[in-house]
Amino acid sequence: MKSSFAQLRGFLCATACTLVLCGSALAQDPGAMELLAAQQAVEKADRADADQYAPDTMAMARQQLGQAQQAAGDRRQRKQAPILALRAAADADLARAQSEEAVAQAQLAQRKAEVAQLQRQLATGEGR
Repeated sequence: MKSSFAQLRGFLCATACTLVLCGSALAQDPGAMELLAAQQAVEKADRADADQYAPDTMAMARQQLGQAQQAAGDRRQRKQAPILALRAAADADLARAQSEEAVAQAQLAQRKAEVAQLQRQLATGEGR
């Protein structure tokens, strides 16, 4: 028996219901999108080894993310959660950029050293 799009009907219905429920849950919590974006920014910075190259900025991002999560759980501070999450995301993005810059600078220094070595070899006639 060949499969057809009609057999996907149940899967598509379940997927649509899930999206509607998730969307309505995010719409009820005004800071949920910002918190999610901040968490993703911190994860990206982690993958870029920001702890090694920008430890202070990364620590600040994690601290602000924790404060945002705490504020989201507290009814009195809930309005502050999106602001804190945006700050955390900005700090995480900065840490990631600093990490990427440090890696690029190290690669540049390595290439410059290789060029200098090759120039010395050409000048002295080595390698012929």
